[in-house]
Amino acid sequence: MMSMEKELICINCPMGCRLTAVVEGDRVISVSGNVCPRGDSFARQEAVDPLRVLTSLMRIEGREKPFSVKTSGPIPKRLLFDCTREIMAHKAKLPVHVGDVILHDVCGTGRDIISTQEVLT
Repeated sequence: MMSMEKELICINCPMGCRLTAVVEGDRVISVSGNVCPRGDSFARQEAVDPLRVLTSLMRIEGREKPFSVKTSGPIPKRLLFDCTREIMAHKAKLPVHVGDVILHDVCGTGRDIISTQEVLT
């Protein structure tokens, strides 16, 4: 099996280490360039299945102005657009409080969509 190198910049801390991950198939063989262990774990995840927290807007029944939401944790980057479509297909009901779960298990990711904004009327 042929291996390839992926160049990454770690986003786990302000250092911004330039990482090189050697990938063979769907697994990382080695990581170099990291100053701390967080860089190693970041590169191993990012090189094969990158994760991101999704922030988006969602509509409320009977209101024109949307409110802000986010996923309860990171989801696969490849599902960001699918999750955004699912969020846009739903409308929340008033009242909405910060931290309320608005949508459970978005796109089967195991993550919920939670409110990051207070909307009472």
